[in-house]
Amino acid sequence: MKTRPETEAEIARLHHAEGWPIGTIAEQLGVHTSVVTRVLGQAGVVPAVTMPRPSKADPYLPFIRETLERYPRLRASRLLQMVQARGYTGKCSRFREIVATMRPRPKAEAYLRLATLPGEQGQVDWAHFGKLRVGRAERPLMAFVMVLSWSRMMHLHFFLDARMPSFLRGHQLAFETFGGVPRELLYDNLKSAVLERVGDAIRFNETLLRLAGHYRYAPKPCAPARGNEKGRVERRIRYIRDNFFAARTYADLDDLNVQAADWCARIAAARPCPEDRARTVGDAFAEERARLMPLSETRFPCDEVVPVHVGKTPYVRFDLNDYSVPHTHVRRQLAVVADPDTVRIVDGTAVVATHARAWGRDERVEDPAHIEALIADKRAAHHHRGMDRLQHAAPHSRGFLHRCAERGQNLGNVTWQLGRLLDQYGAAGLDAALAEANARELVHPPSVRQLLERRRADEGRPAPLSAEVPTNPRLRDVVVRPHALDLYDRLRPKDEEGDDGSRT
Repeated sequence: MKTRPETEAEIARLHHAEGWPIGTIAEQLGVHTSVVTRVLGQAGVVPAVTMPRPSKADPYLPFIRETLERYPRLRASRLLQMVQARGYTGKCSRFREIVATMRPRPKAEAYLRLATLPGEQGQVDWAHFGKLRVGRAERPLMAFVMVLSWSRMMHLHFFLDARMPSFLRGHQLAFETFGGVPRELLYDNLKSAVLERVGDAIRFNETLLRLAGHYRYAPKPCAPARGNEKGRVERRIRYIRDNFFAARTYADLDDLNVQAADWCARIAAARPCPEDRARTVGDAFAEERARLMPLSETRFPCDEVVPVHVGKTPYVRFDLNDYSVPHTHVRRQLAVVADPDTVRIVDGTAVVATHARAWGRDERVEDPAHIEALIADKRAAHHHRGMDRLQHAAPHSRGFLHRCAERGQNLGNVTWQLGRLLDQYGAAGLDAALAEANARELVHPPSVRQLLERRRADEGRPAPLSAEVPTNPRLRDVVVRPHALDLYDRLRPKDEEGDDGSRT
């Protein structure tokens, strides 16, 4: 910055007329001492040379210089220990200042300005923008950025992860936004692009190679630690942070992406084009669009495919959440096919369930039809277990239930009532009552109860007491068929009689 003539005149007056030293002039006029020295030097005043003060480190300077020449990246703390072992007793802070002035500086590297042709190259990178709270989950907010190197037209889309499916979808959306594909794309050495690299030997990610083959572009990696080779996308990411994301408010991820697309099309496209500042980026892109390769006729499959196992409950676990499946598919191996909006669960080629994707944590996403079918199946199973128990204990129940079905009665209710009578009166009594009810066409459970009560009263037995029946079907449904007891009488010796003349 040029110094005002009034300030230069005042500096000269204070030095020559008032005899102020350089430091006092700089402090009072609010300028740097180098400004005062320069002005006085132009006026022919030679500044006094200040001799450096002696230091306790002076005897060790040759050793420090030699060590730094051999190990230029050696830390000052380790070098201090080495010098202290040789007798240095000075302060650590002063020693660090000395090392900083003596440490060899790396040779400054000059860079060539890279020029590209329209439609020739694009640059791709991820950028991390903190975290986004979704329900009980905190998801990383990642920005996929693609920049066309000639026009500087930019595509920006946010995802909740940086996995391969999102990386592929970012390419697909960018190509569709640009209306074409550049002939090559430049990447740094992220795992989604480069799996392994030894010198010039590069092993690309096979999925990325399939994407490149589908859209017919050439993937190009940067050299290691050479971020300057894709400086266009690096600068655009900094521009996004400062001009778009700073102080940005949004309702959710979809709202953020709508705002990002609008910002790219209006504000980012209206900035001057570095290749020709008389035009905007949007104007340059209108020319470059015609040089891009045409899009493929089909879209590249970007869905995430994950094998899943269905346990005892009709749910599959995917990306921190549970999704329902038909109960007929429990204990089976299925697959989840997911995109940012939808989760499909497939068995081979058949889709067995479709859900809206949940991005929270430990959410249960259910299709009401799946749950209703399971409940209906459980009710039917309970009904069939009751019928099976009745038919084993009282064979005449089969005909009784058949007649009830002919008359349109609720078989579930009839089975439940007969089951209670079985628990109260026993299998033999119920079977006899059902046989009589079938013979007399008394096709109602209350009629069977009346027959059982009449038989009990004729035999002089007490009224049955209600008993707590276990809920476990393995215990409840056990049927014990009674047997005749005269077998035990035949086992006793005939000559054993009691005092009253009875056999013992």
